[in-house]
Amino acid sequence: MMSDEAVTYFPIERLREFSSRTFRHFGVPDADADRAAEVLAASDLRGVDSHGVARLHTYFDMLTLGRINPRANVKIVRELPATATVDGDNGLGLVVGPKANAIALEKAEAVGSAVVSVCNTNHFGMAGYYPLKALERGLIGWAMCNSTKLVAPLWGAERMLGTNPIAIAFPCATEPPVVIDLASSATAYGKIEIAKRKGAPIPEGWAIDKDGNPATRPEQMIEGGALLPLGSTREAGGHKGYGLAAMVDILSCVLSGANWGPFAPPFALRQEIPARSVGKGIGHAFGAMRIDGFIDPAEFGRQMDDWVRTFRATKPAPGTPGVVIPGDPERIAEAERRKTGIPLLAAVVADLRDISQKTGIPFE
Repeated sequence: MMSDEAVTYFPIERLREFSSRTFRHFGVPDADADRAAEVLAASDLRGVDSHGVARLHTYFDMLTLGRINPRANVKIVRELPATATVDGDNGLGLVVGPKANAIALEKAEAVGSAVVSVCNTNHFGMAGYYPLKALERGLIGWAMCNSTKLVAPLWGAERMLGTNPIAIAFPCATEPPVVIDLASSATAYGKIEIAKRKGAPIPEGWAIDKDGNPATRPEQMIEGGALLPLGSTREAGGHKGYGLAAMVDILSCVLSGANWGPFAPPFALRQEIPARSVGKGIGHAFGAMRIDGFIDPAEFGRQMDDWVRTFRATKPAPGTPGVVIPGDPERIAEAERRKTGIPLLAAVVADLRDISQKTGIPFE
């Protein structure tokens, strides 16, 4: 979500083209550069501002230092009809992810369902991008990914897990699709950063300090503390968020041969480098299912429409706008942003201008 700081609006086409040219500057092949830019643009359009062009300078930094392979040879290293392990050759996750996801979709279309686990890759952008591609083929799709350690396990007092997102999407007949995209942590690290910029406190339950005590100031988390798993405390369901994060870690990393838990390599330059490596890069996992393997697709669509309408008609709780269907906020944001443009914070605009100055690629 965009903060209430001053913003400038930019057409999505301009941002997509600038991102693509930035990737091509490092020798990323044209088709791969365009796909990577598409993943970032999808995030900006759907209002997931933390995973759009706001991240471009970090990719720029990692490519500049040679920490990401711009011309990765993404290949299957182990395979059965419905499964595969993919080695991303330390490529951009924005390139590796779409290629591995496409393998899962193609396998699902051929044999009914499929799971693909990926190692030796990097940050793959918005998790929700990938099941949206499954919807284009009339499939149910899901995606998950591990990330640099920021989150403490339940009753732990140090960073051991990433925010480890999970996304899944279900098509409907006439209603918009149900698209679930969530992190397994109580909040996003970006919200901690926003609170720090504002000099504002953070709610208890978001994070702990370096000693494991509840944090109410963002600095307490940033300076050696940790985010809490979804649910925060045991009483509030923190074991459930911890369990989800563990599931993502195992399916994305242990299964593929990637670095799991606290050994995930850093995405940003300022992040701590792990003490040891237990695999290759970070990991992703993708899955897809053909609906006709379970039920007639037309009947599924009718039932999904009924499901959506039934939940929309729920009696609203006092002081709320009523029940929101997963995917509604992003769909509404996309419709609005296609008209108004993408709102970028001044700090993000400054980052893009810095890339422009260093590469000679025009931004404005």
